[in-house]
Parts: sequence; structure tokens; C-alpha cells
Amino acid sequence: MTNVDTDVALVMAVIRPEKLADTKQALANAGAPSLTVTDVSGRGSQPVMTEQWRGEEYTVDLHQKVKVECVVADAPVDDVVDAIREAAHTGESGDGKIFVLPVADAVQIRTGDSGTDAV
Repeated sequence: MTNVDTDVALVMAVIRPEKLADTKQALANAGAPSLTVTDVSGRGSQPVMTEQWRGEEYTVDLHQKVKVECVVADAPVDDVVDAIREAAHTGESGDGKIFVLPVADAVQIRTGDSGTDAV
């Protein structure tokens, strides 16, 4: 359950790249089809891996992830969070995190609408 007391919230999730298609579908089903996706890398509880390239061994401690951002005004935030959590879950270390932030305001550039009308 989230503790966001505004009409608009930013739901940001850092997930495995292979779970992106499932997450996009889950967000559409939850009533939040608009999203922004960014390729990112980072480290958390996922173990460090050692790999070889051209005979040289190197350490991979930054893992490739995808950051999904979704501004929510029309759908319940808890439903959006649950949809992401269920779609991105593998049960293994490195599944990712979901962050929920209140949005003070939003302005649509084309129309000048603000607040929930802009979303």
C-alpha cells in the first residue's frame, strides 16, 4: 500500500530488461498505458559476476536494467504498483525495485493543461 496523498503520482520501477514486455502489458491492463522507458545499469543485491573477453577476465558489478516511469492520475496507484510487481517478479535476486513519488504538478506543453488534465 502506498502513502501518496496527491491526485498524481510517479511510479518508477527498475526491472530486468527481459520483463519489460510483461510489465508493459500489465500496465496497460491496469489502466496506465503511458510510460517512459530508459536503459540503465546499476547494482544492488545481485551478485557480482566474473566474465572473460579476449582471454582477459573482468568483473561485472553493474547489471543492465530498465527503468520504467509511469505518471498515474486515472488509475489507483496501488493497482499500478501491484501490476508491475507481479509482471516483473522472477523470485531471484536482482528483480528490481518500485518507487512511488507524489507529483506536485504536471503541465502539458502542447495545450498548457495542468494537474490531472495534463496527465
